[in-house]
Amino acid sequence: MPPRSVPSERQKRLGAELRRMRNDAGETTEFAARLLGLDRAKISNIESGVRAITPERVRTLATNYGCNDERYVEAIVSMAEPRPKDWWETYRGQLPAGLLDIIELEWHATSVRAGAFLHAPGLLQTDGYVRAVGKAALPPLSDHEIELRVALRLQRQQLLHQSEPISYTAYIHEAALRIEFGGMKVMRAQLNHLCEMSELSHVEVRVVPFSSGAFPGAGQALVYAAGIVPQLDTVQLDSAHGPGFTHAPAQLDKYRAQLDWMEATSFSSGKSRDFILALAKA
Repeated sequence: MPPRSVPSERQKRLGAELRRMRNDAGETTEFAARLLGLDRAKISNIESGVRAITPERVRTLATNYGCNDERYVEAIVSMAEPRPKDWWETYRGQLPAGLLDIIELEWHATSVRAGAFLHAPGLLQTDGYVRAVGKAALPPLSDHEIELRVALRLQRQQLLHQSEPISYTAYIHEAALRIEFGGMKVMRAQLNHLCEMSELSHVEVRVVPFSSGAFPGAGQALVYAAGIVPQLDTVQLDSAHGPGFTHAPAQLDKYRAQLDWMEATSFSSGKSRDFILALAKA
């Protein structure tokens, strides 16, 4: 298989898990290369996500690394399965790759918890709100790119409207509900939309009020995506230069604790809905 010029985060994650499996077994890249009949450079490329690997070779590596966790191995194997072109791939080359990586992460998650401090969570944004956020970007985005982002964001939200949707919980700081992106008309529509979405059985929206006081973390938006097995959990963090992704166990513990804090200090679902409705009517 030819090498990839820019692997996706999911492809890089598959490689990282194979590297972790090898390191846990105390084996070398030379050992893996002999197993698969490849040179060491190709093993390094597989472990960095630059080169694809077949499901059969994943199983060969797992067996010879002595990994006996069948659910974990099958989850890794599924990541190597060839797939038809996903819908978000039509945007590749037109929008930053990181935006597509977020969608792919959510699409393969079993559940998602999101923490938002300054913006409404991406999966719950209206088209007007997305457009207003795009127009506030620096350096300025072209009208064409803003509309592409709007279309991508709305398609991304299919995740919550499938026949078997994932469980989604959003913790939203009061600040994010009061910053008027696009003006009061756009913001009122956004607030009403949050309430409508919170009525879905698989969607929970919880408001963290100003009265909760100081909060942990840097205040950036975060998404905790649960994998098929806990070893494949991933956190996505927003930043000014694009999304970041982490799956180191210590980092996962830290961000789970941050979301647990938001859970403990937030209003109940019903009280949150009433609070948001009151803001929309103000």
